[in-house]
Amino acid sequence: MKICSGGGALITYNIFRFGFFAVFVGLHIALMIGLFRERLWEKQHRGRKTAGPAPKVSVIIPVHNEAGGIKGLLESLSLQDYPAAEYIFIDDRSDDGSSEILKSFAEGRQDSRIITLKDNPGWNKKQYALARGIQAAGGDFFLFTDADCEVSPSWISDMTARLQDRLTGLVIGPVFRKPQGIDFFHLYQCFDHAVRYMYLTASCGLGAAGGGFGNNLIIRREALEQAGGYEAVPSSPTEDAALIAKIRCLKTWKIHAALGKDTCIFTGGESSWAALLNQTLRWNNGGLFGPDLVTRFNFGFLVITISMGILAIPLLPFLPSLWPLSAAVMVSMSMNSAATLGLFGSSLPSAGLRYIFQTIFTPCYFTMLTILGFSGKKVNWKGSPVKYKAGAHQ
Repeated sequence: MKICSGGGALITYNIFRFGFFAVFVGLHIALMIGLFRERLWEKQHRGRKTAGPAPKVSVIIPVHNEAGGIKGLLESLSLQDYPAAEYIFIDDRSDDGSSEILKSFAEGRQDSRIITLKDNPGWNKKQYALARGIQAAGGDFFLFTDADCEVSPSWISDMTARLQDRLTGLVIGPVFRKPQGIDFFHLYQCFDHAVRYMYLTASCGLGAAGGGFGNNLIIRREALEQAGGYEAVPSSPTEDAALIAKIRCLKTWKIHAALGKDTCIFTGGESSWAALLNQTLRWNNGGLFGPDLVTRFNFGFLVITISMGILAIPLLPFLPSLWPLSAAVMVSMSMNSAATLGLFGSSLPSAGLRYIFQTIFTPCYFTMLTILGFSGKKVNWKGSPVKYKAGAHQ
């Protein structure tokens, strides 16, 4: 099919389609380099022990109606081998029995405190709860997780070890879904978490950290205070990304990603596609419309170019010359999937060739999230609508 009659227009069109392929695949080659660099950093710092007294670590955990899932976390916290940890639970208006479970855990323990919120006026409820926990924390390091997670016995020790490099101000850690089967829905949740962490790790390796899982993140008190404290972190539906961006913008601290199994956290999966869509759309929107310009640009460029490649597929029978757009996405996703399975395969369900379908589905799903985000679809967090400040999308 003839695309353009003018020679100049045809040259421009060819530059666009082959330039798209070169830029998109080149970006992912650069991400693989970042992943390799972060892997080298991980090998140097894994298992590194503290010289002198162990720094005090404040483990900060917001809790809102988590009676059905918090017992696993409490059991794993009771097995921690770190000698200088305190546990700060923020009971955020729970009315389902969570309060009683927390009190039972903290009873007789000198290392545990419960902060009870009867009201939460925060624009982002979780962010407000975290701020109250940080205010009460006395640690040199702040380590965050969520009430529905489970951690390894050496989790605190090993996340703390990654901060023994004095130039490192913040470290993100891996979060995986608990394997609940290898049917498409459950396998995708596991794969999706791993692919996201692969991107986050690679970005750290390139010095362009733009996000992390807030339920596995440790930050140096000194770095947070230099940033103006947690209250200076802009309100965002993805408060973890906003915190990371705040530290990155200081340009005085390095941000790294932990890769060892000793730092892994496992969390339960969503029970339905609707619930998964709500959660992943909130994450997607946090990148697209968050308060940090660099994060918005980097994340927006990635998901928009993925979307262009996927949306070109149904046009190929009519415009076959668009093949470089779709090929770029599939080549890059194959590269990403190989890296993800190579790094994190032992933490994922054994599903063999089923991961081929995950590789194909992932960019299609990201495209749908991007379209829904720009169309203004609303999301919620624990039953409350997620709001965007004036001037932001939605």
